[in-house]
Amino acid sequence: MSELAELFARDFPVWHMIARGTVVYWFLLLVFRFVLRRDVGSMGVADLLFVVLVADAASNAMQGEYKSINDGLVLLATLVAWNFGLDWLSYRFEAVARFLEPQPEVLIRHGRVNRKALKREMITMDELESKLREAGVEKVSEVRVARLEGDGKLSVFKGASSAKQPEAPDKASPPGA
Repeated sequence: MSELAELFARDFPVWHMIARGTVVYWFLLLVFRFVLRRDVGSMGVADLLFVVLVADAASNAMQGEYKSINDGLVLLATLVAWNFGLDWLSYRFEAVARFLEPQPEVLIRHGRVNRKALKREMITMDELESKLREAGVEKVSEVRVARLEGDGKLSVFKGASSAKQPEAPDKASPPGA
């Protein structure tokens, strides 16, 4: 067989590569969703998973881990199809969106820390206080509601009394105007 023909020959049947890609995608999606769901950061779980799997599959296809380019392309096409399909289903069906992205978790309500939620999400008080400081909050008692969003970010809403800041005088207008 010529070298060019070898480059594009498939070593595995197409269904085999699709099955591999599907099993790996769903396994990792479930792991990210239910085990590592709060450690993702600003990207959605499916987006992060897609990037990681595509990078690995593309790397294997480019570096020759698969014996042909076609094997890698079939796996990449499978990952793209699952990613697009889940995005499409999430957009159209609320139940799918709820399954793929966790609901926000209330960590603080009216200045009181929800210790059960912290324990469930494995967040220490030091980590929580650090995130509050990043949001411009000095004391937990200043917080009306703090929610851990599905993407791992903390949304902080200050209480009515702490939200009122003394206004600085407007330098453009004369005093008493």
